[in-house]
Amino acid sequence: MAEDKKEKWLNYLALTTVIFAVCATLSTFKGGGHSTRSVLSQSQASDQWAYFQAKSIKGYLYELQKEKFELDLKSADPRVKKIMTEDYEKRVDAYAKKIKKYDEEKEEIKKKAEGLEAARDEAQKYSKAFGMAVIFLQIAILLSSIAALLKKKVVWMAGLVTGALGLVYFANGFLMFLR
Repeated sequence: MAEDKKEKWLNYLALTTVIFAVCATLSTFKGGGHSTRSVLSQSQASDQWAYFQAKSIKGYLYELQKEKFELDLKSADPRVKKIMTEDYEKRVDAYAKKIKKYDEEKEEIKKKAEGLEAARDEAQKYSKAFGMAVIFLQIAILLSSIAALLKKKVVWMAGLVTGALGLVYFANGFLMFLR
């Protein structure tokens, strides 16, 4: 049997397909890592917001109790007021300190939660870029495979264009030059 003469462009097709496959694999790996980071950051941010709510509720309860003591002191019978004043003022001061403490803690918790949300948003940007890279690179691999089977150079050229777009998104996943 006579050997079929192999067309030279088929070697380049094989090489580009391998490059696209490697970049698609790396994109999947990196995108998955950023996706995991995004989910973890969201979970931690949600925990912080729940903690913030708990502190808010506790602070509000102390505010209610403080107001009750202040009202009781204002409306007390003048004869009883002398006895109550010192004790109630101590309680009102103690509650005011606790309210202040909860407000300070809430501010710290809020900053931490917002930081985690920012980390989530950043991870989502990277994950999206790598996800787009995978899509275009997989299409390029598909077109390259079809071109090899049919020995149609024009199909491979379409795969090259699609793959180039995938490589742009792949590079963007690392460098974030496209927003």
